[in-house]
Amino acid sequence: HPNWQKKSIENQKQYKQLLQKADKKRLLKQLPELHEEAFAKVDCLDCAACCKNYSPRFKTTDIKRAAKYLKMKEGDFINQYLVVDEDQDYVVKSKPCPFLGADNYCSIYFQFSFAPIINRPVKYIHHGRDRI
Repeated sequence: HPNWQKKSIENQKQYKQLLQKADKKRLLKQLPELHEEAFAKVDCLDCAACCKNYSPRFKTTDIKRAAKYLKMKEGDFINQYLVVDEDQDYVVKSKPCPFLGADNYCSIYFQFSFAPIINRPVKYIHHGRDRI
């Protein structure tokens, strides 16, 4: 729907208040179903908002694979692209993600099986992190 971004911004304060009052354990149990429902209606390649506004977590194995693919030393990859967040996870320094292509595809994901990174933009849904 073309107006979803505008509506989302308009309702952001209301959503935030609702989430702060929500029963987080109950909500976390519902998230996988809500996630599937949302992605059945949204084509990620149409907007790529997650990759423009959030970062996936990079684990050690992800850093090794990405650095190797980009023909960089791991330390150089970390220094150029990553920072440690409040959860002590490596995340990208910049927004949008530096690996987001003009076509909204990930420039490193589709080169090889890089699913662990891409499936973590919303780390609280996919990986059971109990933070909203």
